[in-house]
Amino acid sequence: MKYGIAIFPSKKLQDIANSYRKRYDSHYALIPPHVTIKESFEAEEEDLPEILEEMRNVASQTSPFTMEVYKFGSFHPVTNTIYMKVRENDTLTTLRERLNSGKLEHHYDYQFVPHITIGQQLDNDECSDVFGRLKMESINHEEMIDRFSLLYQLDNNMWTVYETFRLGKGE
Repeated sequence: MKYGIAIFPSKKLQDIANSYRKRYDSHYALIPPHVTIKESFEAEEEDLPEILEEMRNVASQTSPFTMEVYKFGSFHPVTNTIYMKVRENDTLTTLRERLNSGKLEHHYDYQFVPHITIGQQLDNDECSDVFGRLKMESINHEEMIDRFSLLYQLDNNMWTVYETFRLGKGE
């Protein structure tokens, strides 16, 4: 089965992201706005107890942190994806590293760019036009992140939460 790990922001930030996603994101109906911490990976059901234990350990060793969304960005010309950029911070980077090592080890071809996708699979002209308008706008949003979620993909390609992990010791 296919799994992934993500942070879901507050409803307020999801509403902002969805105001763009409705029009520009081909995956709008498949998953709510999120920050991907671990891209999709395959795992067998019998491996889940070990994976969940590893995730609980990582969560207990990670303090809640402030997530700041501060501008729009694009991965063009690699892909025609537009996103809301999340400012990197040590806790977020360490969380990602821990959730991609040990039993969850995975190496990626691309550098980690924390973001919330608001448009993807756009044609070149639309990507250029939309991003050209958005990069003149600013986003000044901060919120506390105190959890992350293990997701799994259903047969209809929708993603749903398998389990959510609270950050911090005994919080």
